[in-house]
Amino acid sequence: MFTRRSRPQPPVMRTDAEWRAQLGAEAYRVLRRAGTEAPGSSPYVHPTAGAEGVYRCAGCGTELFRAGDQFDSGTGWPSFSDPATRDAVSIRTDFKLLVPRREASCSSCGGHLGHVFGDGPTPTGRRWCINGAALTLDEDPPEATEETTA
Repeated sequence: MFTRRSRPQPPVMRTDAEWRAQLGAEAYRVLRRAGTEAPGSSPYVHPTAGAEGVYRCAGCGTELFRAGDQFDSGTGWPSFSDPATRDAVSIRTDFKLLVPRREASCSSCGGHLGHVFGDGPTPTGRRWCINGAALTLDEDPPEATEETTA
């Protein structure tokens, strides 16, 4: 007998009405409807040299990327060489265009972030092309402790 396997549910669950109330129109369109913001429209497009802090999911606050891993890709979207942790971002194949792409989503709430490509800088060779509307910048994150990193 064939049994269809369902995708595991993300740990942060809200109704559509709750997401709409929490997020602004653009963040809702990007995170919950897999939209793409206009290139160059995010204040996070150009990284600041020596910047510190972390980029968090605008939907649930999960730490996604570190400011030190951001680079200017010239594409018009914030770009990162690697996620903050291996488990922070989920990847699946996206067939919305003729060419399959690797879609990046927040592992905690399932929100659409953008896509990952294999044309990034060394050492990872990846370019995580992320919609700025899906992010918030925490320039002063709490210090990591044994309790929070265990």
